[in-house]
Amino acid sequence: MTDSFQIEVECHSGYKADEYPKCFYWYDKKYEIKDISDRWYQGDLNPEFPPANYYKVLTTGDKQFIIKHEIESDNWYLIA
Repeated sequence: MTDSFQIEVECHSGYKADEYPKCFYWYDKKYEIKDISDRWYQGDLNPEFPPANYYKVLTTGDKQFIIKHEIESDNWYLIA
């Protein structure tokens, strides 16, 4: 079972809003994103899980995280 923690995210907005994350804040610490190594979409086939974009990111401190953006609620989560 995985835990998720709601986080604040700053995004690049290009041709669409919240195109991809640039940094996020967790426990009052800012994590700059150096690279997005993977990304995938969770569709709305199962109503228990809202549509979301997932990002596997590498921070400038060389730590890897998975973050999730729930599209309808516009909430971001760190998956642990």
